[in-house]
Order: sequence, then structure tokens, then C-alpha cells
Amino acid sequence: MKDTATVTAAMLAIGDELLSGRTKDKNIGHLADLLTLSGIDLKEVRIVADEEDAIVEALNALRSRYDYVFTSGGIGPTHDDITADSISRAFGLPCIHDPAAMTLLAEMYKRREMEFTEARQRMARMPQGAKHIPNPVSTAPGFIVENVYVMAGVPQVFQAMVDNILPMLKTGAKMLSRAIPCPYGEGDIGMLLAAIQKTHPDTSIGSYPKYDGQRFSTELIVRARESQALDAAARAIEDMIADLRKRNTAANPSPDA
Repeated sequence: MKDTATVTAAMLAIGDELLSGRTKDKNIGHLADLLTLSGIDLKEVRIVADEEDAIVEALNALRSRYDYVFTSGGIGPTHDDITADSISRAFGLPCIHDPAAMTLLAEMYKRREMEFTEARQRMARMPQGAKHIPNPVSTAPGFIVENVYVMAGVPQVFQAMVDNILPMLKTGAKMLSRAIPCPYGEGDIGMLLAAIQKTHPDTSIGSYPKYDGQRFSTELIVRARESQALDAAARAIEDMIADLRKRNTAANPSPDA
């Protein structure tokens, strides 16, 4: 579904291993890239430990503030995989062994000639009434409750689940962007750039300093949802750069002039 309105999202990454540094997150950037391409603004990311109170508190704050919340991690077979319990508590729903998920997993383990142990059955647990997110990699589904999409933390599985949910999301107007190289450092253009941003409120202007070993320069990125607003801000920046060049030339004329 496509809309011209702004659609917002947040991500909640769950796991002690993320906070300790044992695991380097690969899911945030992947989700951000795909949401941006889809016209959905990722506005906030939180990382919380495997603590039920922390997960519930963060989830309730995010799901009331944004159109979508995407979670990663904590839906595996071990004792510290408590995301399903936490999501259930946040919504005031019982956490059950979902019958359809139990069937999927039981059949998968039977094909692999492996015992469907109590620990493995934990991967079928979710809030009562939740919808499945298909998992073509390892079968155990993620799940959806209202505007919350709960997915695995393993990057390969997370990415596959994201691919499955993207077509069902409403999307907004896509963000347009343009990069403008600027030969001056942020100290030279900071105040001028702030004035341009103020006069072009429908755009977002980012400045990213560069250093080549001898001098500073800046890459300026203009973002907007409308091409006219983008073009107008870009022209103002290009005029600013041209004016600075003229001033520098006048202040430091060529010896042959």
C-alpha cells in the first residue's frame, strides 16, 4: 500500500550479547536501508537486555509513538529467549504454544529425524492470536501483534523475515536525496548552512566532513520528499559555495592578476 503521508517506524533490538559486544549487530542497518527504500522513516532504535521489564517498557513506549515497531532477537529455544513472554505481557495476552507453529516445527524436526524437545517447542511460543511471519530459513516463525513485528536475531533469518513483511506494510512518500561536494570545512560554512536550512524547512541538510591529509572539505546531503523543495535547497547550497569561491578569490588574488 502506498500513501503520501509520512509513515514512521522504530526498532527494538533485544539481547545481552549486543550490549556486551559479543555480537555485532547487522540487523539495524539492513532494516534501515529497506525501510528508507520503501518510504518508511526509521525514527528510533533501542537496544535492551534480556530483561522482561526493560523489553515491556521499551515496547510500550515505541508502539504508541510509531506506526510500526520491529523487534529482533530473543525468540529462540534457550531460557533467556524471553521476547515472546515480554510481548505477551506488554499486550496483556497469554503466551501460548501456537498450534500452527507447533505443527510446522514438529513436521520439520520429523523430516530431519530429530527429537522435538521441550526446548525446541519454545520456538512455537507467541501471544495468543498472533499472526505468523514466515521463516523460509529455519521454519520457526516470527509473529505480528497489532503494529509490532517480532523477528529472529540471526541476521540471515531476520533478513528473510523482513522480506516477507515488507509487501504488507503501508508506505509513505519516498525520501529523495542529493549529494553536493563542498571544498570548504564545516567551520567555514556552518552559519551559512544553518541559514539555508532555516529557509528550507521542508528539507533536511546533513554535513559530513572529510580530510584528505592536507585540507578539510565537506559532503553535503540534501533530503526532501518533494523534488521542488530538494532542487531549491540544492541551488541555495550551490550559490553559497560559488559565493565563497568569489570571496576567497577576491581576498587572495592570483600573483599574475
